[in-house]
Amino acid sequence: MGFDGVGWLAAIIIGGLAGWLAKQFMQTNTGLLMNILLGIVGAIIASLILGVLGISFAGWLGYLIAGFIGACIIIAIGRAVSR
Repeated sequence: MGFDGVGWLAAIIIGGLAGWLAKQFMQTNTGLLMNILLGIVGAIIASLILGVLGISFAGWLGYLIAGFIGACIIIAIGRAVSR
């Protein structure tokens, strides 16, 4: 998955928003940089997982949804490992 057509600045903004939404949904305490990383990495992971299932996202809304789903997955895995 690439951020083709979206641009890196937009990817950082969308990633930050997706990470922040996941933080609110999963009720965790992360900072701005971690939100951005969660959103961007989450979008990559979710796109890979959902791609295997034949589901793909396009555009900024697609990246936001994929980032949110992926960030929630990462947070859940982090919680499971730390317990």
